[in-house]
Amino acid sequence: MKGPLFYAKILLFGEYGIIKDSKGLAIPFSSYKGALKSAKNLTGEAKKSNESLGNFYTYLANLNSEIVSFDLESLKKDIDEGMYFDSSIPQGYGVGSSGALVASIYDKYANSKITVLENLTRDKLLTLKQVFSLMESFFHGKSSGLDPLNSYLSLPILINSKEHIEPAGIPSQKEGKGAVFLLDSEQVGETEPMVTIFMNKMKNEGFRKMISEEFATHTDACIEDFLQGNVKSLFGNVKKLSKVVLTNFKPMIPIAFHKVWEKGLQTNDYYLKLCGSGGGGYILGFTEDYEKAKNSLKDYKLELVYRF
Repeated sequence: MKGPLFYAKILLFGEYGIIKDSKGLAIPFSSYKGALKSAKNLTGEAKKSNESLGNFYTYLANLNSEIVSFDLESLKKDIDEGMYFDSSIPQGYGVGSSGALVASIYDKYANSKITVLENLTRDKLLTLKQVFSLMESFFHGKSSGLDPLNSYLSLPILINSKEHIEPAGIPSQKEGKGAVFLLDSEQVGETEPMVTIFMNKMKNEGFRKMISEEFATHTDACIEDFLQGNVKSLFGNVKKLSKVVLTNFKPMIPIAFHKVWEKGLQTNDYYLKLCGSGGGGYILGFTEDYEKAKNSLKDYKLELVYRF
């Protein structure tokens, strides 16, 4: 048995903001992917994955949801026969490892599933997002459902608000000097503790004001610029966003990268922002000159995502 491939995702803009109903933009990232496979004798990661699927099966069997049901018999049989999720997507890196797994289980075992080929109305997209939110909550405690949605559709997704999401056309890549890249912090981040820190900060009126007046404003401007292809304006807005994140989201930025973040803002060689919930994993970088950024960050591992 070998299932179809599901890709990683990158939330270009909107981390944390989407919890509070501001805009977000997520794109599939095909460098990392996963698929359901099965083997007779499981060892190592495959064995761990198979055991985790067993726990996931128990969770799905007890869902009792109005909006989704699964062919539990087939799922249980396949897990018992050695099914696992074979994935190159790093876990705890903010690129949607559990999202791809959820998408693959929905694709194979959901009864009367919504398929990628049908006309995806707003209602269907919202239903999918709700289903994926239910499913992925098994891994994160609380999930927006966006990672699996992105992985399942394999399309860029624009989040206007919780109730309004749509596939987005992003400008095709150009062979220019500018780039979006991933910077490897070489440490694993965990989503749940970071979201808890954020929720506690949201109890503070000053922090809430900053989120709605600065963070959301700059995020929305970045998304607008990116979708319209206004590269010059985009970098100005990304710089503002990077500054706000450094000032207000310090606990989510690994300590070793506070100075690196600062250096980008001072030299304008690159600007950094969170990729996912932070706390480790990847940090997202934007630069007008990728060669210059690579030189400036030569002690770190970088990976190219998109070219301007």
